[in-house]
Amino acid sequence: MTAIPMFPLGSVLFPYTPLPLRVFEPRYLTMIGQLLDDDDPQFGVVLIERGHEVGGGDRRSGIGTLARLVSVTAGAEVLRTVAVGTQRFTVERWLDDDPYPRAEVSLLPHLAWNEALTPLRTEAEAIVRRVLSRVDGRWDPDTEISDDPLAASWQLAAIAPLGEYDQFTLLQSTSVGALLRQVIDLTLEAEQLWSAG
Repeated sequence: MTAIPMFPLGSVLFPYTPLPLRVFEPRYLTMIGQLLDDDDPQFGVVLIERGHEVGGGDRRSGIGTLARLVSVTAGAEVLRTVAVGTQRFTVERWLDDDPYPRAEVSLLPHLAWNEALTPLRTEAEAIVRRVLSRVDGRWDPDTEISDDPLAASWQLAAIAPLGEYDQFTLLQSTSVGALLRQVIDLTLEAEQLWSAG
């Protein structure tokens, strides 16, 4: 169990997925500044289930993803950072938010890829890209994903046009097969809602 700095957000971070952030709150500026002194600067990202990102008083999810800081650019009163999701964890205990949120976490095992899942991954990618081409979302239907099948499976979960709670369901997957099946099911459900709307 390790105590790590935490960045609760209104969105889900998946392994192998980039996380661009505009950091302006003093407590998170302090956090990033301290992380820059680390050899391997990582922080935890969890979904805010209820409440506000600013000022505390929020309810935070119990599963999140470590984010490794890969770049920091200073602007006027803000830092622009990019991190990449690495490994999932469960929150064992929240510590005091002083000077920024921190928690004790336990890492979850990495999911294992199996070549037998290749047709399912191909089907999931086709469905996600088809639905992305029909909706105005954050991701383009031509968004590049990794050649590594495990990384690609998580990235499909990230670019699928789903809400935060569906994405949080995907984050909790216990196998790659379950992850890909849920990506397919939830994306098809979302497509039906848009078609009906």
